[in-house]
Amino acid sequence: MKPIVAIVGRPNVGKSTLFNRIAGGRKAIVFDEPGVTRDRNYADVEWVDTLFTLIDTGGFEPVSKDRIFAQMAEQCQLAMDEADVILFLMDGREGLTPSDKEIANLLRRQGKPVFYVVNKIDGPQREEKVYEFYGLGIDPIYSISAEQRYGVDELIDDVVKGLPKWAEEPRDEKATKVSVIGRPNVGKSSLINRLLGYKRVLVDEVPGTTRDAIDTPIERDGKRYILIDTAGIRRKSRISLKLEKYSIVEALRTIDRSDVVLLILDSIEGVTDQDARIGGVIQEKGKGCILVVNKWDLVEKDSKTLKEFEKKVYEDLKYLSYAPTLFISALTGQRIGKVLDLVDQVAEETRKRISTGSLNRYFGQWVERLQPPLYKNRRVKLNYITQVYVAPPTFLIYTNLPEGIHFSYQRYLINQLREAFLFEGVPIRLYFRKKRKER
Repeated sequence: MKPIVAIVGRPNVGKSTLFNRIAGGRKAIVFDEPGVTRDRNYADVEWVDTLFTLIDTGGFEPVSKDRIFAQMAEQCQLAMDEADVILFLMDGREGLTPSDKEIANLLRRQGKPVFYVVNKIDGPQREEKVYEFYGLGIDPIYSISAEQRYGVDELIDDVVKGLPKWAEEPRDEKATKVSVIGRPNVGKSSLINRLLGYKRVLVDEVPGTTRDAIDTPIERDGKRYILIDTAGIRRKSRISLKLEKYSIVEALRTIDRSDVVLLILDSIEGVTDQDARIGGVIQEKGKGCILVVNKWDLVEKDSKTLKEFEKKVYEDLKYLSYAPTLFISALTGQRIGKVLDLVDQVAEETRKRISTGSLNRYFGQWVERLQPPLYKNRRVKLNYITQVYVAPPTFLIYTNLPEGIHFSYQRYLINQLREAFLFEGVPIRLYFRKKRKER
């Protein structure tokens, strides 16, 4: 798994600005998809030749004035639990504060690598503002301006030197990796136990009884799967987060390893903000997804209930509109037999490749049916389309004006691709490039 670098610090010291500088500084593997409006507080970053996941811990929980100290402790604890390296950011304009000292003491006791960084130092002429921070008894202290990018490259160059070496996890190419993701007590472990046919994972009514991520191999009808039950989407016993607030960090680790993600929803509670947030992670990571609605046996139903519930799910998870839904009861076993059937279908869709000839036979019809809007009074010409990747299916379209493709027209093309070639359960990526002879 990729190493994790977490940014911690008081509110308004510039964590988000530093995050954006680092994420955009080299090659941030982040997708801005039409219709996805969500605060992003993580990014996979490639810095020179090193890959790591960057986390802005400030985005995990809203801060109220009477909870600032508790919130800082939660930020630090999250970073200490999950990160390989911590960037502790302080404010050079405001100077060293009691809160900074409190955080430094928390971090110092944990034994993880910490880079102490003073922000808002806009150039060498302001370096004297850093001196008081040496009162923490720490050396070196990095002085930067995240806004001006002063000192940021040098900081991250040093950070990546200390990161653990990361290599792709050895894969069983014949086994489909299926992660089971969901809020506490939504039925993740019960579902896995049903799929296995015996009680492999501890199940309790108390949220958080799954203490570690568990990989469980399973074989059915000659097909192999690895089921991953997450430790991460649960309440941390040492963090006083609200019950439904689970660790995005651990979800990232788990989703990264998956071919198909089962996002487990509670039919009684419906889709929560945190479900939507994790759904956004799945979509951005380009993973196959199935929306599994559990505890369906507890819902009072009539002939319209399922369709109405399904409609509400897609309204709340607009960016997962491509993901099929499956209504189950892990307790009674209702429709459990269909879970792996659907996993097989979605896994196949992630690997689907369409020939350039087949694509362009349809592509011409799509463009003829609906021309792209003018861009700055210029006509946008779409020349041809080709598939360049699978998992997720990714398409490159050649055009005279790559910057002129409106997101609504991108959505139209994605819908046409789905209508022609299905791609059920997987996101579709579109990229636009200038026609070669016009470069």
